[in-house]
Amino acid sequence: MAREESLDMNLSRRVMAAELLDAETELDLARAWRDHRDEKAMHRLVTAYMRLAISMASKFRRYGAPMNDLIQEAALGLMKAADKFDPDRGVRFSTYAVWWIKASIQDHVMRNWSLVRTGSTSSQKSLFFNLRRVQARLEREAEVAGMPLDGHQLRERIASEIGVPIADVEMMQGRLSGSDFSLNATQSTDEDGREWIDTLTDDALDAEQTVQLDHDAAALRGWLADALDRLPARERFIVRERKLRETPRTLEALGDELGLSKERVRQLEAAAFAKMRKSLEGQSPEVYQLLA
Repeated sequence: MAREESLDMNLSRRVMAAELLDAETELDLARAWRDHRDEKAMHRLVTAYMRLAISMASKFRRYGAPMNDLIQEAALGLMKAADKFDPDRGVRFSTYAVWWIKASIQDHVMRNWSLVRTGSTSSQKSLFFNLRRVQARLEREAEVAGMPLDGHQLRERIASEIGVPIADVEMMQGRLSGSDFSLNATQSTDEDGREWIDTLTDDALDAEQTVQLDHDAAALRGWLADALDRLPARERFIVRERKLRETPRTLEALGDELGLSKERVRQLEAAAFAKMRKSLEGQSPEVYQLLA
C-alpha cells in the first residue's frame, strides 16, 4: 500500500509538471498525429492531458480497484481518444477525451467487480455507477418530505430518474445487495464522523464545463442531423418515427402505413443505422453509441 501511494505521488508530480496546451497548439498536435502519424506529437498531447485522466480515475477509487490500475485504464482511454480525435470538428480535445476515459475506467471496474458480469448492457452500466447515489438522494428527499417510499415506489423512482426499466433496477439491487450498507452511516464510531454518502463524487459541472458541453452538444446534434438528412426519404422517415418520437412507433404500425411487412421495415431501419454509423464513425463517440 505504501509503495502504491508512493508511485501515485511520483506520477502525480510528473503529470502536474506537464505543459498546459492552448487550443491552437492542441490542434496542431492532433493534426500532426492524424496526418503524419507523428508519435512525438501524440505523446505530447497525451502527456498534457494525463492530469485529466488521473483526476477521473480518482473518482472511481471507492469501487475497490487499485489506483494504479485505474490510472492505467484512464491512460488507455486517453490514448484511444487521441487516436480517434478529429481536430477539424470544432470540439476541444478535453471534452472529446472525457467520454473515452470514463468508458475505459468503467469497463475495467465492471470486469473486475465480483457481482457484475462482463457483457452488461448500457442500462446496467448506468445503474451500477449511479444506483446507490440516486437511491440515497431519493430516500433523503422522501424522508424530508415526510413521505417515506416503500421498496416498489423507490425502485420506480430510481428507474425513472436513471431512465432504465424497473426490472433492471431490481436485478442490479440483487447483484449489489451483498455489499449494500447505509450511506447515512458514519465512517467511525464517533457520532460526529463523516457519513459514507459524503464520500460520493459530486458529478455537478462547473460553469466553464457547462458552456463547453453546451457548445459541443450543438455540434453533436448538427452531425446527427446531417447524417439523417443523407438518408433516402423512406429510411429517414422510419428512423424519425422509431427513434426521435417521444413515443416510438412499432415496426408493425410503420409497415401498415408504408405498405410493407414488419420484417422489411426492420431491414430498412437496420440499413439506415448502418449508413448513419458510417457517416458518424470517428466524429463523435456519444452519437455513434446511440446507433450501436
